[in-house]
Amino acid sequence: MCGIVGYIGTRQAFPVLIKGLKRLEYRGYDSTGVALLSTNAMLNVYKEEGKVANLEANVANRDLGGTIGIAHTRWATHGIPSSTNAHPHVSQSGKLALVHNGIIENYSLIKERLTKLGFTFKSETDTEVLVQFIEYVKETHGVDTVTAVRLALNQVIGAYAIVLVDKEAPEQVIVARKSSPLVIGLGEGNREFFIASDATPLVEYTQNVVYLNDGEIAVLKRGEEMQICNLKNEAVDLDVQSIEMNIGLLEKGGYPHFMLKEIYEQAQAMKDCMRGRLLEKEKRVVLSAVCNHSERLLNAKRIIIVSCGTSWHAGLIGKQLIETFVKVPVEVEYASEFRYRNPVINKEDVVIAISQSGETADTLAAISLAKEKGAFIFGIVNAVGSSIARITDAGTYIHVGPEIGVASTKAFTGQLTVLIMLALCLGKERGTISEVEYEEIVTELAAIPDKIERSLACNERVADLAKSFTYARNFLYLGRGYNFPVALEGALKLKEISYIHAEGYPAAEMKHGPIALVDAEMPVVVIATHHELYEKMLSNIQEVKARKGRILAIVTEGDEGVKDLVDNVIETPPTLACLSPLLTVIPLQLLAYHVAVIKGLDVDQPRNLAKSVTVE
Repeated sequence: MCGIVGYIGTRQAFPVLIKGLKRLEYRGYDSTGVALLSTNAMLNVYKEEGKVANLEANVANRDLGGTIGIAHTRWATHGIPSSTNAHPHVSQSGKLALVHNGIIENYSLIKERLTKLGFTFKSETDTEVLVQFIEYVKETHGVDTVTAVRLALNQVIGAYAIVLVDKEAPEQVIVARKSSPLVIGLGEGNREFFIASDATPLVEYTQNVVYLNDGEIAVLKRGEEMQICNLKNEAVDLDVQSIEMNIGLLEKGGYPHFMLKEIYEQAQAMKDCMRGRLLEKEKRVVLSAVCNHSERLLNAKRIIIVSCGTSWHAGLIGKQLIETFVKVPVEVEYASEFRYRNPVINKEDVVIAISQSGETADTLAAISLAKEKGAFIFGIVNAVGSSIARITDAGTYIHVGPEIGVASTKAFTGQLTVLIMLALCLGKERGTISEVEYEEIVTELAAIPDKIERSLACNERVADLAKSFTYARNFLYLGRGYNFPVALEGALKLKEISYIHAEGYPAAEMKHGPIALVDAEMPVVVIATHHELYEKMLSNIQEVKARKGRILAIVTEGDEGVKDLVDNVIETPPTLACLSPLLTVIPLQLLAYHVAVIKGLDVDQPRNLAKSVTVE
C-alpha cells in the first residue's frame, strides 16, 4: 500500500516526481523517497521518514538533477516507518534502485539464501530483498537487467508493482506488476513516460495510458516505443487507453480538507452517477451491464456481495435492497475472509464485488476464487481502468470522481446509488417490484441530490455539537433496517479519523450486551428517521435514556416524537426508507470530521491508514 511515481523523458524528473507523490500521498505517508539518475550517471537516493513535505524540505540543497527518476511514498508493511526502511531500496553494489508496492511472501527464504552468499541488508523490508535478488540473478547468470528482472520475478511469490532503474543502463526504466496496480502514461511522441500507482499524477501530462496486466514487464526507453513482455518472455501488444479526469477534483478547491470537500461534492457526485442511467421523465432506470447480461443476472439463484470496510457497509444495504425488490437471496461477505473459509459457490451464483479503488487486494482475491468456481462477477468500482474493472464479467462505475480523503464519503453514497439502481433494474425485469413502487422510488431517487444539499445545511450545527464530544473515549451508534449499516459506517468514520473507539449496532441488539456500557459518559448516536421501525426506535431510545446515556438523534424534518427524549437532534429531509441512508449518513460524516478537526488531527491522512489497500 503505497504510491509509486516514475519518470523518463526530457524534463527534469524531480519536480514531476514530487508533484506525483503529493497526488498519491493518500496511498501511504509513513515515509518517502526518490532516486534520480543524474546526467553524469550518478544514482542519487534521498529518503525521509514522514510525509512528502519532509523530503522536499530536506533535499533543497542536494543534487536533484536528472531526467530519469523513481519515487515512493510508503505505508509500512515490513519494518517500522523510518528513513532506512523507506523506498527506493538500492542493491549492494549501488547500481540498482527499486520502488515496490505489495508483499513478497517468500522474501525470508530468499533473504536467508542471499545472506549465506554474502549479501548484507540495511532494512527490514521485503523490497530490499527483491532488489538484491535481482542483482544476484543478473550477476550469476550474466544477463541484462531486463532479463534478470524477469527471471527473478518468476521465483517470487506474492504481489508486486515495481519500478527499477540501473545506473549502468541510464536510458531505460523497467516496470512490472502482479496483483498490484500500475499505470504508464505516454508523453507526446513517445519522448517521455510517466509511471504511477494510479492515474491521478498523470492527468496533467497525458491522457494516453497503458495499464499493465498481471505478470507483465514493460521496458521504457527515451524516444522509443514501449516494449512489453510477460514472464515467459513473450511479447505483449500495447493497449493504449484514454483517461478523462478533471484535475480540479484533485485540488482542495478552497476547502480546508479533502474530506470536507468530498462530503460537499456528494450531491453532484450522485447526479454524475445517475446521469444517463436514471431517466426521470420516463420514470425508469437503465444500466447497460444489466441490458447486456440480463440472462445471467436475472437467472441468478443467489447473489454474493464481497467487499471491505465502507464498501462492505454499502453491501449490507445492497442486500436489503436486492432481497426486497428482486426476491433473490443475498449474502454479504468480508472479502478478506471469503477466500479462506472454502465457500460454496455455484455456477448459477452472481458475485458483486464492490471497491472504491478497484484495486483492493482481498476483493481481487475473492473475485479470483469466484471465477474459478464459474460464478458471474459484477463489479462496482470508482476508478476507471482499475484491476477489478478489467477482470469482472460486467459492472458499473460509480463515477463520483477521485476520492482523496482516506475516510471514504462520496464513494459510499455512489456505491449505494448504483446498488439502488441495480436493484430497481433487476426487480423491474423480474417483475418482482410493482410498477407503482418502482416509479415512486425512481422519482424520489432523482430528488435525492437536492435533499443532500439540504442535509448539508446542518454543518454548522454539527460543528458546534462536536465540541462537546471530543472528551469521549467511546461512542455507540444505533440504527435499524436500512439504517443499521449506516450506524456501522458512522462508527467507522469516527474511528478512522478521530481515533475514538466507536461501535455500530442494530438498536434492538443493544440490550443483548452493549447496554452494559451505557452511562452518562457514553455518547449514543441514534438514527431514528420516520419509517416503519420508528416506534421501535423510540423504545430503544428510552432504554438508553433510562441509563443516563447522552443521545444525539438523526431524525426526519419536523419530528416531534424524539426531540423530548434526547439531548440533541439533527434533522434530515423526508424520503423513502430504502433511500434514507443517502441522507442519514451525511451528518455522521460531518460529525466525525468536526470531532477530528477540533482534536487537531490529520483528517485526510489519519495514522496507520492508507486509501488503497493493495496488500492482504
